[in-house]
Amino acid sequence: MSDSSTLPPARLRPEAELASAALSVPVLARAARLARWAGPGTRVDAGGGLVEEQLPAAAEQLGLSGDDAAAYASEAWRIAVDTGLVDITDEEAGTVAPGEDLALLTGSPQDVLGVWLTALEAVLADASVPDLDDLVDAMAEGGEVDLSSLDWDPDAESEFLDGVLGNLYLLTVGEEGPGDAPVPLPALAASVIVPSDMGEPSNEVLEQVSDAMMRLDDQFRLLEPIGLVEYQPVDEALMADADEEPAAPVDEADVSRYGMVRLTPLGLYGLRARLLDAGFEAPAVGDLADKGADALLDGTAPFPPAAAHAETELWLAGRGPLDAARELLAAARGSDTGAPLRRLRCQQALSLVGAEAEPALREVLDDAELGGLARVWLTEHGARDVPAPPQEMVFWLTIDTVAAQLAAEGNSEELRALVEGLAQQHSGFFDTAWRVEHPATPDVLEAMGRLHPDKKIAKEARKAAFKARSQQGG
Repeated sequence: MSDSSTLPPARLRPEAELASAALSVPVLARAARLARWAGPGTRVDAGGGLVEEQLPAAAEQLGLSGDDAAAYASEAWRIAVDTGLVDITDEEAGTVAPGEDLALLTGSPQDVLGVWLTALEAVLADASVPDLDDLVDAMAEGGEVDLSSLDWDPDAESEFLDGVLGNLYLLTVGEEGPGDAPVPLPALAASVIVPSDMGEPSNEVLEQVSDAMMRLDDQFRLLEPIGLVEYQPVDEALMADADEEPAAPVDEADVSRYGMVRLTPLGLYGLRARLLDAGFEAPAVGDLADKGADALLDGTAPFPPAAAHAETELWLAGRGPLDAARELLAAARGSDTGAPLRRLRCQQALSLVGAEAEPALREVLDDAELGGLARVWLTEHGARDVPAPPQEMVFWLTIDTVAAQLAAEGNSEELRALVEGLAQQHSGFFDTAWRVEHPATPDVLEAMGRLHPDKKIAKEARKAAFKARSQQGG
């Protein structure tokens, strides 16, 4: 995933709803309770952790019991310190006081989410650390930690987890992914292990996927209490047999036994925030609602159809139909390379506007760039007395439409069908098309020659492209 590419837009829940969810996740809720519980008698060790004698009282305050109660209390305290809910006032004496950020938990939704994001970073850092038992054993043997003996590369481990979470984000926001449905852990592990150009994975690669699944199983168990994911762990019976049975493809009916994970709405918000901090273009539906029509048409150009539709509906909701139509049409003009796709997005936006917009469409009937799409809109809306377009306008609109489809979808099956239909419906299409004074004419005709399955027609298209390029001085 390149940080220069624009990701599909995320559909986020309202910030107030997300903040409420953040306050209720176990990790932050426990940290807040301990921050409010801490008093003058609370003592911490040199690392800022609660001294061992106070862990039972902290666990009791959290309503925890059992063998892991002290460990959970210790984790909650560390999160309280890391997020600024607790301040260490005297390191030598080990005294603490409520932190300034504790008040943020009763502040605005943005304040709450800011604290949660800080807690998330702390938990993610923990998830990239190997089992602490291994660290203790290594220290006991050599007096210091030898990372190479643990087979642990902190940067590589963090990069691996970031890659997995990035793919989970893409699967969640992409229109071809499962959306809100859980993702099988084997598929998620394979997405960062198996090369995209590999057909049948080798046994070695399958073993790497199996190892990655086990690492992810541990990591997602840590990430669920912070509210990032909902996770169904790997079946314990399968883990017990891992040495004897390497990972292999499984039936759909059994795949849930290998772990299932999905981003929560809060997790989607959190990962998008991290992607933005890392320099990615990670839009959210609604970002363009208060922008001009030029920003809407350019901004939705790379969006998948459903996301572009949702963004456009929000934009239109804040405007009157007639004013919106005029603004869209004005923004759709231009002869730059992005103009055809802007006009396609404009046409799609206008399809959502009611009959009140008719005067705006009639105003551009004689416009060389907009007259064709105006006639299409008026006809589709049952308007009367729509003048027939001149032939040059029909061909200009055809070239513009194909150029937009090329920009939006590339060499798709839908575009291939459009190309075949154009050549079939218009006798002598290429004899006229090369003369069309549209900047994209040569490129469109070349694409038609590349896409059309009939060799004779494809050759005619390539000849026409050559004439068009010569005419334009290319």
